[in-house]
Amino acid sequence: MMIKIFQYCSLILLYMGALASVGAQPKDLKAIEALVRRVVPNHAEQFKLSIQPGGSGRDHFEIAGSNDGLIQLSGNNQIAIASALNWYLKYFCHVQMGWNGSQMHLPAKLPIPDRTVTKEVEPQWRVYMNYCTFNYSASWWNWERWEKEIDFMAMNGINMPLSVVGLEGVWYNALLRVGYSDHEARAFLVGPAYSAWQWMTNIESANGPLPKSWIDNHIILGKKIMQRELELGMQPIQQGFSGFVPRSFVERYPKAKIAYGKDWCSFKATAQLDPLDPLFDEFGKIFLEEQDKLFGSHGYYAADPFHEGTPPSEDRAYLHAVGQAIQKLVSTYDTKGHTVMQAWSLRRDIVEAIPKDRLLILDLNGSKYKDKALDGFWGYNFVVGNLHNFGGRINLHGDARLLASNQFGQASSKYPNAIGSGLFMEAIGQNPLFYDLAFEMPFHREAIDADDWVKSYLFRRYNTQNTNISAVGAMLLAGPYRPGTNGVENSSIIAARPALNVKKSGPNAGFKIPYAADTLAMAWKLLLDASYELQGSDGYRFDVMDIGRQVLSNLGQEMHKHAAEAFIKGDKKGFKLHSQRFLTLLKDVDKLLGTRSDFNFNTWIKDAQSQATNAEEKKLYTFNASQLVTWWGGDKEPSIFDYAWREWNGLIGDYYYERWSRFYAMLERKLNTGESYSEEGLKQVYGRESLRANTFYTDLANWEENWIKSPKSPKKVNVGREIKVAKHILAQYEPLLKEYY
Repeated sequence: MMIKIFQYCSLILLYMGALASVGAQPKDLKAIEALVRRVVPNHAEQFKLSIQPGGSGRDHFEIAGSNDGLIQLSGNNQIAIASALNWYLKYFCHVQMGWNGSQMHLPAKLPIPDRTVTKEVEPQWRVYMNYCTFNYSASWWNWERWEKEIDFMAMNGINMPLSVVGLEGVWYNALLRVGYSDHEARAFLVGPAYSAWQWMTNIESANGPLPKSWIDNHIILGKKIMQRELELGMQPIQQGFSGFVPRSFVERYPKAKIAYGKDWCSFKATAQLDPLDPLFDEFGKIFLEEQDKLFGSHGYYAADPFHEGTPPSEDRAYLHAVGQAIQKLVSTYDTKGHTVMQAWSLRRDIVEAIPKDRLLILDLNGSKYKDKALDGFWGYNFVVGNLHNFGGRINLHGDARLLASNQFGQASSKYPNAIGSGLFMEAIGQNPLFYDLAFEMPFHREAIDADDWVKSYLFRRYNTQNTNISAVGAMLLAGPYRPGTNGVENSSIIAARPALNVKKSGPNAGFKIPYAADTLAMAWKLLLDASYELQGSDGYRFDVMDIGRQVLSNLGQEMHKHAAEAFIKGDKKGFKLHSQRFLTLLKDVDKLLGTRSDFNFNTWIKDAQSQATNAEEKKLYTFNASQLVTWWGGDKEPSIFDYAWREWNGLIGDYYYERWSRFYAMLERKLNTGESYSEEGLKQVYGRESLRANTFYTDLANWEENWIKSPKSPKKVNVGREIKVAKHILAQYEPLLKEYY
């Protein structure tokens, strides 16, 4: 994301203006000046920045021309000024930045604003990231990648990021303080691709032990992240303590009230220390002290008691005491401390034990506050969120009109305690249209016109108002971004574990294309027809790849249906035709995705291996990276396998293709010998055949396990041929699109 535009350069930002007149000091602007130099290094001297406090109390910014011919960006704080920069670039320079391709063609002399634009940011807090994002997307990020993301956050108004990088070091140091050895502490910590679920109290020890070098390096990385977030004026959410402890605490503290929960997704149950036990306060303080030593203490602490589990007692007095104990721990250590809780597992008696000015509730999917039982969270401050993506699955979807309706505005008009908006996707780096709109909505007081906004977005992304592009925008709004597409991703036939009657590609929604598939194919064709004019935009080149990927994935569903029907009828010729077409399609999708690094397993593996300091670590990190996006994991045989399926180059070519090839070969043998094959009555898990449901699936599981554990040598990503490859593939598939649709 933004690789070409985030370059360090030696240009000095000219700060012109009398800051003393508004009470701000030059040091307040250093971080934002540096951000401008990173984002637009060749134009930084054309901006004049100033902090302008006052106003209604909400964050606000102003964009104007100055008397000395510069572009004046002012705001009440650093985030407001960064947001002003982004707004200026979008709506005066008509450029677009994102994770997946950008369009940053700027003139040497930037346009001086011909009008003054003022914006007041409606939500007090703009919260960002789900715990899962730190693994499904950011497991292998280095400082360079994090620096770009923090800049991106600031420019999109994010002022409250979840900040848990380096938490391994907090746990490690805390356990050493209570007598654990180096090995014991590292054995408790999970592998580097699974920390999110440990911080959410679901697992321990899986896919480790965690190397000491990882702990040390991520303490350094976490400190850099925290420092930069604070320099930019962000309010980070740090980790709190809600009673999750190592299972070995049961033996070490036999008198303490420690209970095991239930097994979770094929992982052994974790241990929960009762918040009313004296050890809770004792170890909780140690944990918070060690966090403070490394990263400071900044006022907001995530603590979700009994997350995805059940308390030892549902007695109201007990639950009330739990809430008091959690807030007491926070307040004792940080007198201004707030507890932050997700809405998933709220219990009213716990919540109401905490003062209203000391709790912030995160409504991750923006709908829990509507539940009658939760009643707008009983007057407690909450954040209206969007979840959107699960597991990093690659699927075009998202309700753009829902976003444009201004969800925060609707919630806050009824519930004044709605004080923030949030993006809580499990993974980023997909659906750039959806996220560009989601990031922008806090800057609008009312609903906006989705049709007009999409036209503006595509103009910025492609640097053109080509008539083809207007038609493409309408097709996208009526297609993958239509109403009702905001939830869990529909299944991918490519990533699905093979079956005659394929039900799901993972523990997600089933097979459904909630729009006219041939219309999306037409949008792809219109984009490619305009390639001569649009090829200079990297955002355009990404979209050519991504929309083509979705068109072919949709077509694959029809191909497999025909192959399965032919098998059931005993039609050898028809089975051969449709099954071979489907396997060829997998190779072609893999080839198309291979033109970029965005959706690329080789990039993922290369980044994982770059974190290793020796051969043993390289092996461990490769295994973690391979397992997360395939079997996912478990202390026992995995039950949520394929949860994080990805339509990625490399995964398709080396993993999904092989699974389908083996399945079709087995069916062809059955046809040739006259043997029957049925999936009736097979054991199911999460709505599809279990891992070892029959002999074929057992053999397939053995192959999958060997593939996951095998060494990986990343192939070079041959980028830059998106348009050529896409045109070739479209020409090849146009007759088939007409045939199947």
